[in-house]
This record gives sequence, structure tokens and C-alpha cells, in this order.
Amino acid sequence: MTRLALLSTSDKTGIVDFARRLVDEFQFELISSGGTAAVLKAAGIPVTKVSDYTGAPEILGGRVKTLHPRIHGGILARRDEESDRADLTNNNIRPIDLVVVNLYPFEQTIAQQKAEGVEDLAAAIEQIDIGGPAMLRAAAKNFAHLTVLCAPDQYELYLQELGNNGEASRAFRKGCALRVFSQTAAYDSAIATYLSQSIMEAPLLQTFSLSGQAQQTLRYGENPHQSALWYRTGETGWATATQLQGKELSYNNLVDLEAARQIIAEFTSPEDEPAAAILKHNNPCGVAQASSLVTAYQSAFDADSTSAFGGIVALNRPIDAATAQALTQTFLECVVAPGCKPEAAEILQAKGKVRVMILPDLVSGPAVTLKTIAGGFLAQAADEALTPPSDWQIVTQAKPSPEQLAELFFAWKVVKHVKSNAIVVTGDRTTRGVGAGQMNRVGSVKIALEQAGNFTHGAILASDGFFPFDDSVRTAAAAGIAAIVQPGGSVRDADSIKAADELGLVMALTQTRHFLH
Repeated sequence: MTRLALLSTSDKTGIVDFARRLVDEFQFELISSGGTAAVLKAAGIPVTKVSDYTGAPEILGGRVKTLHPRIHGGILARRDEESDRADLTNNNIRPIDLVVVNLYPFEQTIAQQKAEGVEDLAAAIEQIDIGGPAMLRAAAKNFAHLTVLCAPDQYELYLQELGNNGEASRAFRKGCALRVFSQTAAYDSAIATYLSQSIMEAPLLQTFSLSGQAQQTLRYGENPHQSALWYRTGETGWATATQLQGKELSYNNLVDLEAARQIIAEFTSPEDEPAAAILKHNNPCGVAQASSLVTAYQSAFDADSTSAFGGIVALNRPIDAATAQALTQTFLECVVAPGCKPEAAEILQAKGKVRVMILPDLVSGPAVTLKTIAGGFLAQAADEALTPPSDWQIVTQAKPSPEQLAELFFAWKVVKHVKSNAIVVTGDRTTRGVGAGQMNRVGSVKIALEQAGNFTHGAILASDGFFPFDDSVRTAAAAGIAAIVQPGGSVRDADSIKAADELGLVMALTQTRHFLH
């Protein structure tokens, strides 16, 4: 009996050539849903519309096309079961040997809406495929008897199987089934995530599903003995970035780039001046704002030029020629910016090994962050809060000048992205000292002040958590710090406030802490 293939594709890439070869080289008969059938007929390929094959018209504006016993019976029938074969015969159903389906572009639709700054729930809902997943899952379940393809990159592999063996091997069919279940799981996860945000406005669900599409096999993980693979979970983020030049991205590059993106995202509002951040091992070693991008970068570099060597640079403006020239003066691993001017790209080629990434959307990040633990994982809403100075409490007799308040806010933006316990000293919108990841806050204070050196006089100090004692306040004052911003919340806040008053410091409480472990 002539083999029967069902083709129903949203993405028409390669479908005409594939269908023609199925018919001409391997004598398949084709049935197809409306849109795909029209494309094949226009190309002169013989095809029967699904509605003609089933005898049931498409209804509900195309919402119901393939949900029919002649379709699903042909997909799910077990060829080695006598009762199944009898059912096919009694109901005039042909077994289907190949199912080729790809799904409505749900993720692309919501990504496009996000890029355009609109939210159209009704349009997104219409891109939730029903018949497609049903056919894919049915065919994948019955992989022992037929082949299911869910992406254009599988077409040539399937034709090679036919050419070599006359039919697809069981191992090939099983691999295709696995890909289907991975894809439909990711599809449903994307829908659940979208609805949780747009309808319930609660990103954490009782049942949390995570799936991704393999983007790139990485050379190794954090260390050479660890294998690693990069998965993308949607149509936004780093998978959409353009790499202008440089070596292949590594696991550590991507981790550091994301940390850099998160920092520079704090400086992307229209009123923000040009800003630059330089990171090493997930911690900022230099962050600065200035009237020009090159000045901001140079200030961030000078804040800790030793650590900046081999660092990751994030910029909140497209790279210009002057900044590109400055970037070539030292060894850097990666640079990320929302754009790059042609003359700047030419200059950067002098350092061809540096990875230059263009990510126009620096702001959009994950709504949920995850950590794995033995036997499970932890999920939390991303730390997107940033309490503005207008909501702070100034708890000391000394009050900040407008300039000090702006500097305090700059320091608060930066300390949010430093590993806890975190202390940042800043002046002139530039980090002067960073104390990160210490087992006690006093240690972080000492490191930040020591690194700041002579820049501590009149500077600002920010702490990601409260001061449990007044010792850090006194140490800061002795070094010449003029103002402190911290979340407050300690049972001994009064001691720290009293010390600040005694020493003439400004102290602001934000009421929000930013631990980053």
C-alpha cells in the first residue's frame, strides 16, 4: 500500500522541497491542512486537504481541522494489533506513516508583543495550538509504527533514512518522539509562564515546569572537567543577541554576561547618563556614569584596573569610536552593548578575540530565578525591586544634599548586584571600593574602604544588608565617609543611627535589602 503522510506546518521552511521528494522519490500520498495544502498545491504537488479526507469541514474559524477519528485513528493504530487493524478497516481509515507538524508561533507572538511594548492577550491566546500538539503527541506515543517530525531541520535526516534503509529505523523514530515530547513540554511551559504573568500576575505556580531548547553545546562548564550545554527558554534574551566578533562563548562568559546585563539594566532609563560596568567573576569591579560613554568606561576601568584585566564590560549606549579605541587598550573577555557604530566595529577588530555582543534589549530578564538543591530546586521571583530615594527614610540629623542623594542612589543600584555581604564605596558616580562575599559585614567594609584609598573622604557607602552593630558606621566615619545608605531592619538600628548622628554622617534607610548569594 502507498504510504501516507500528514503535513500540517506553521513554519513552511523547506516544506515544498520535502513534500516533492516524498512524492517523487518515495511515492508517498499527502494529506494536509488548509494553509499547508494551499502552499503545496501552488507548487504543483498533489495533496488532499484534510477536510476532504475526513469528510468534515474546518470549523470555528480553523480551530478544528484535524481532530477527527480518520486522522487520530490513522496515527495511533498499532499495526501489529489485529483489533486495531480491524478498526481501521471497519471505519475506512488508512494508517498514517509520517506526521509532519510544527506549532503555532506562540513564543514568537508574545516576544513580538513585548518588543513593541503591547500586550494583546486575545492575540496570544489564538496562537495556542490545539490540533498540533495532539497530533504530535499521538504520533510520538506510537513511534513504534510511524515517524513524527516537528522541525524543518529533521526533513533531510528523514529522507536519508528512507534512502538508506527504505524506512526510518526504530532508533530514529524514537529520537524523533523524544524531541516531540521535549518540544510540547516547552510549548506548554511557555504558555503557563505567560498566563501566570499576564492573568494571575504571580510567576510562581504550585507546579513549576522548566524546559528549554538546546542553543549551543559549550566547551565545558565552570571547570574543564564539567560538561555544559546552553538552553534557551524563549525568543528573548541572549539567544537573540548578535555576536560581532570573538571566540565562541563559554559557560563562564554567559554567566558573567548575564550579571553584567543585570547591572547595566539599572542605568537604562531615559534620564540616565552614559554608564559602564566592568565585572569579574560575577562581581562588579568598576561601575561609572559620566557625560560621555568613553569617560564612563575609563572611570569604571580606573576604579580597579587590576581586576578589570580580562573582565566583562557592559555599556548602556551603542559603542562609539572613542569608546572602542579605549576598549582595545587592555585584554577583555567580552563586551555587551545595545548597539555598535560601524566605525567602532572596525576599531574593535584590532582585538579580534574579544567577544563583542549586541543585545538591544538590556532590560528584559528572567521573571523567576532558580537554584538547584539535592532532590529539587528553589524558585523565587527575580529581584527587580529598586526603592527610589523618595521612599527612603533619612533617619539622621544631617540631611543629604541633592547631589549626595543622587550619589546614594547610584551606590544603591550598584550594591544590589554585589555578592553578599556587600559594601560599595562611590564618589562622582564611580565605584571607589567594592567589598564582596565576605563572611561578615565588617570584613566587607574594610575591604571596600581599603580599596577606595584616598577617595573615601566625602564619599558614599552602601550596604546590601543592615548593620547589626555600630562598628561599621564608626569605621566608615573614620575613613571620611559622608553618607551611608542601607536597608535597616536590625533590632539595633538605633545604635547605628546614634553613631551616625554622633559622627555627623547622613544615613538613609531604604526598607529593602538586596542579598545576593
